[in-house]
Amino acid sequence: MQIILLEDIRNLGKTGEVVDVKDGYGRNFLLKLGKALRADKNNIDFVNKKKDEINKKNIELKKSAKKILEKIKNKKLVFKKETKENGDLFATIKPKEISKYFIDNFKETIHPSQLDLKKEINKIGKFSLTINLHSDLVAELHVLVEKKDSK
Repeated sequence: MQIILLEDIRNLGKTGEVVDVKDGYGRNFLLKLGKALRADKNNIDFVNKKKDEINKKNIELKKSAKKILEKIKNKKLVFKKETKENGDLFATIKPKEISKYFIDNFKETIHPSQLDLKKEINKIGKFSLTINLHSDLVAELHVLVEKKDSK
């Protein structure tokens, strides 16, 4: 499937480029979230006319991503969870739960799809995660899982 990018997307291309992607990725992610348009003559003309406006929007998105980065960088995310005898958690910590943590503690919205867990968080300890704030901005954070005191 050929699409025109409406914003810079890492490992894919820059704003206004026509790229080939797999049908599912194009339909279910890029088109659905408004990050791209189908590449046909009308849309190519439309993007060429609107390119400056799209670039300004992209710059604004990058500025807001930088503000979020400044707010969350060098922070540790601490989760207190009930564990089994051997230190394993009863349920793994999912990106959705981490996303909720950002809203509750930092008043910032980070979607679960922006989170890239290096490995499954399923026991007590320290884990790394990457947050894709913008195509040019990536934050590296640590998740600390501690045993919840049972009383």
